[in-house]
Amino acid sequence: MALDPENLYEVDSDVPDLTGAVLLHYFDGFMDAGSAGQVLAEHLLKSHEHRVIARFDVDDLIDYRSRRPVMTFATDHWEDYQAPELVVHLLHDSSGTPFLLLTGPEPDRRWEAFAAAVRSLVERWGVRLSVGMHGIPMGVPHTRPLGLVAHASREELVADHPKFFNRVQVPGNIAGLLELRLAEAGHDAMGFAVHVPHYLAQSTYPAAALTLLKAITDATGLVLPTDALRESARRADAEIERQVVESDEVAQVVRALERQYDMFTEASGKESLLLDPNEPLPSADELGAEFERFLAEQQERPGPGPQEH
Repeated sequence: MALDPENLYEVDSDVPDLTGAVLLHYFDGFMDAGSAGQVLAEHLLKSHEHRVIARFDVDDLIDYRSRRPVMTFATDHWEDYQAPELVVHLLHDSSGTPFLLLTGPEPDRRWEAFAAAVRSLVERWGVRLSVGMHGIPMGVPHTRPLGLVAHASREELVADHPKFFNRVQVPGNIAGLLELRLAEAGHDAMGFAVHVPHYLAQSTYPAAALTLLKAITDATGLVLPTDALRESARRADAEIERQVVESDEVAQVVRALERQYDMFTEASGKESLLLDPNEPLPSADELGAEFERFLAEQQERPGPGPQEH
């Protein structure tokens, strides 16, 4: 017999009226190229006062042996245990509008129960829209505007965004399942996957988080600060440019991607920035391997860079 999904969480006794609020969510564990979703979630928590209003039972959802929490040993005793947290934060935007942020590790088990539990919170609080966010690697240059894939429970929610795929199968993830189950229950839900240059997919790339932030503010009407994120993006971009200048091979790769990008955006009738299979360009794996080799050689260099949090 299935357990009541509401038993998966505890709610604070002092939650204000949240009717019409937006729920943002980011789960650590699935694909997040450039740490785009993680950087944005951290930015929101750093730039807003917040408090936890709901806490999920991680003991029932997480496989500790697959993602072992950190413990601190001090001389002759165990001093600290960093327990994982899967929580809903209450924040307010710059105009005082409340919104919610669900963050934590992606559950290892009981996905359907977890999705049902989040749905019960959506209905309990009167959430009007749920929005997911993460980054995906793409064969695009960092010198051009970043695109993103937008998807939603209703076509009207993403009418202003280009479509990049007709049909594709990808590994399952809780954010996608949550959007699907909310849509089936008649709730508005959507998600954004920002395109991150594949050679920066393993780095921290604040420009991708900034693109996500703009998409979310446009979709939700929330007024969210950008200054700190813009400064982080500026520093990271400067470091990337320095590394490109110091390698002719890397510069050639970037120029090839720029030509491909410009060809698609300028050509009439083109709706995708994905690689044309007839283009005589190196594969993503080949390009990514070249950048990984070069960036690995730069790890001991001082100064800010795309790896910096």
